[in-house]
Amino acid sequence: MGSHSRSYSSPPQRAVFKGLLFDFDGTLGDSTDAVIKHWHTVGKEIGVDPNVILQTSHGRRSIDILKILSPEKANWEYVKHMEGLLPKNYGADVVEIPGARDLLDSVVRADVPWAIVTSGTTPLVTGWLDVLKLPVPEHLVVAEDVENGKPDPQCYLMGKEKLALGDGEGEVLVLEDSPAGIAAGKAAGCKVLTVVTSHTVEQVLAAKPDWIVKDLKSVKVVRHTEAGVELEILDALRSE
Repeated sequence: MGSHSRSYSSPPQRAVFKGLLFDFDGTLGDSTDAVIKHWHTVGKEIGVDPNVILQTSHGRRSIDILKILSPEKANWEYVKHMEGLLPKNYGADVVEIPGARDLLDSVVRADVPWAIVTSGTTPLVTGWLDVLKLPVPEHLVVAEDVENGKPDPQCYLMGKEKLALGDGEGEVLVLEDSPAGIAAGKAAGCKVLTVVTSHTVEQVLAAKPDWIVKDLKSVKVVRHTEAGVELEILDALRSE
């Protein structure tokens, strides 16, 4: 089925969640250009073809990539140092995913429980948030917090735990962009909304998220009550 038979035209849908867990890269910010330059530098340093790294790196933790390609560098000290340089050296190369700022601002205003759950380390994600001047959540789950990266659900289970939101199935919404992240969110018992920024519609569809939208301009906070945050999801992909 070609993507020509699908359109982003679903009527507005509303759903209520206890809290929101955001991936960062590809979901809130796009640092692709920075990451490409970064892995070219690191590739030279460790003697590995950067194109080989880039084929598999999106949405995966640097430490997991290095375990395979350069085991002697696969330690947190090196990874945090290396990732901390990214926003410093390539700050001009990160852009906000459309709608991210408005959505986060309205989440903060409505006092909705939220966290960022990322395959990046603390210096990386806080560096990017600072460069983009996006709100910083009270709770972060980062690469160094978990034993196994996405698609393992551990990071999203930890996110739910940090927000103290209990174990209800589908009560938390994960916002993601990568098939590995979608799989992690689903396995953690969350609903998943996916933006099509870093992967093709086909790749995203195969991971079976609950909603697929072009970007975060399609997600609006309606209200926050005791029942949770009510979101409106506009122009989701309609599969024919």
